[in-house]
Amino acid sequence: MIDWALAGQVARGLANLQPAGDPAPFEGVGAPTAESERLVSAYTGLVPAAPIPAAEAVSRDAWIEANLSSIRAVLDPAVDRLSGRMGALSAVAGGVLALEAGAISGFLAGRVLGQYEFPVLDPAAPPRLLYVAPNLGHAVHSLDADAGQLLRWVALHETTHALQFGGVPWLRAHLAGMVGELLGSLDIDPRAMLRLPDAADLRSLLDAVREGGLAGLAIGPERRAVMERAQAFMALLEGYAEHVMDAVGADLLPDLPQLRAALERRRHDRTGLLRLLERLIGFDLKLRQYEQGKAFCDAVVARGGIAALNRAWAGPEALPSPGELQDAAAWVARTEQLGLGRGGA
Repeated sequence: MIDWALAGQVARGLANLQPAGDPAPFEGVGAPTAESERLVSAYTGLVPAAPIPAAEAVSRDAWIEANLSSIRAVLDPAVDRLSGRMGALSAVAGGVLALEAGAISGFLAGRVLGQYEFPVLDPAAPPRLLYVAPNLGHAVHSLDADAGQLLRWVALHETTHALQFGGVPWLRAHLAGMVGELLGSLDIDPRAMLRLPDAADLRSLLDAVREGGLAGLAIGPERRAVMERAQAFMALLEGYAEHVMDAVGADLLPDLPQLRAALERRRHDRTGLLRLLERLIGFDLKLRQYEQGKAFCDAVVARGGIAALNRAWAGPEALPSPGELQDAAAWVARTEQLGLGRGGA
């Protein structure tokens, strides 16, 4: 069993080591979120089946609690399934996983500006729309940004996610299915934990981390295709939100070019231990998802407008493959041949 109390202690300790800013300017997030919902819905045509969740300005500790709760809902069933194989090593493995979960959450707690949060494996669980106020306060300083414009820009991104999942009824169930399939392929050999790795093992380990973060160590090679599809799906979700925040923000935010340039620097200007940690936890994969997904979405919209990009929401068969993310024209041609509309929204 994973020691979630230990995970929380580790996460809060690591989060508190990272610089924070004044949260006061970001306590009122309701109005910017309502404005963003109206503008994003008008641009995308996405309309939620139910009201999107109320916006919440939260502390790092509160974000950690929400994040660990979501992680727990994913990891506990997988660990329970594997506990019989782990035997006497179960407690040791649980402690290691607690340290890893806590370290990942603590690191991200000092970075995340906003998040549309929900338990992935429970499509019926209510989502939350969170803004991490001390991180926004620090970003104002580090990005040399106007607080109001930064908040409105982040709100555009997060309300886009809220409208994606609120307006496309199959999306959450599809994500849950992929995550469940990946969890079903977890392969942890307790005997391997007792053996020192040789040079070949280390090379394989580094290759797995380079391609898939820590998850690459536990997913069997026969399920790597599932991971690649999941990464392509996340790239589409993030790229769509990145496209929308710039497309809508162009008429809303005078400082948009400076904000975009500063955010890109923030995402990439990492050195030393932090960059190593990002690679280990797969955070650099998320950065590539932003970039690759946005490039794909921008290219599709340039060819056929937002209506063409919205074909992705017609159904799982319309989602771009990993290869199509690199070739927007091929995806546009395939979805045209399938006669797909936006659907589901």
